[in-house]
Amino acid sequence: MSSSPSSSVIEARKALAGRLVGLRKDAGLTGDELSARCGWHPAKTSRIQSGKSAPSEDDLRAWCTACGVGDQVPDLIAAARAVDSMYTEWRRMERSGLRAAQESVAALYRRTGHFRVYASRVMPGMVQTPEYTTAVLRSIQRARVEVDDVADAVEARLERQRMLFSGRHRFGLLIEEWVLRAAVCDPETMAAQLGHLLAVSSSPFVSIGVIPTGPDRPHLPVEDFYMFDEAEVAVELTSGYLRITQPREIADYVRTFTDLAAMAVHGAGARQLITAAIATLG
Repeated sequence: MSSSPSSSVIEARKALAGRLVGLRKDAGLTGDELSARCGWHPAKTSRIQSGKSAPSEDDLRAWCTACGVGDQVPDLIAAARAVDSMYTEWRRMERSGLRAAQESVAALYRRTGHFRVYASRVMPGMVQTPEYTTAVLRSIQRARVEVDDVADAVEARLERQRMLFSGRHRFGLLIEEWVLRAAVCDPETMAAQLGHLLAVSSSPFVSIGVIPTGPDRPHLPVEDFYMFDEAEVAVELTSGYLRITQPREIADYVRTFTDLAAMAVHGAGARQLITAAIATLG
């Protein structure tokens, strides 16, 4: 399991470690005795039991064998994989290309009724034009992905967009003003993207807020995040993709979204800022 700053991940690891400690104690084994049966140093057992070291699937099999509970292996492996899925490094998620990353969240998008998105770097994916998406994914591919399946990844995102704008979903989008002016694409593509954003803003299912640039703002910019109802938050970090499921952490993002929304201009004010950004591209 990769390291992650999220308490969701930390607590999930500790919960798994607690289950392993319980199995050892139920078997009447000390840490040293279990280590001897598993054939590894006692320090490894201590690290696993404290949650500081993540057990591999082979470690889990050895632990269960030592405790005489081989029937627990499938459930523990499933639990470990669930913890692992909460934080995924980009290099791991994208090792076979970018399309897989797009497809991995399709089911989550389908079952979400209310999306809340904060964008401080690029346009939210669900309102990107194909050309803008191509430019963004091409930049990512050049920087860190050996496989070039950008065209397939763009198509996967477009498929998701068609599903999202069926009228069964609602969107609250907050965009930092500088995102309207900073892009990895050419001016023509950016102008078309901003025009598309204006068009989307007229949808009754979409609320767009733009947070103006300027001094003395009450809330600093944060990392891009996507809220899926109040069941899950996805955070795009420099190193990887973080899934947050702990209710109290989700509540933190709800409060942050509310605070940022209070700073944003909506309706005619938002359209004015978007139109002004288009004018700078002329």
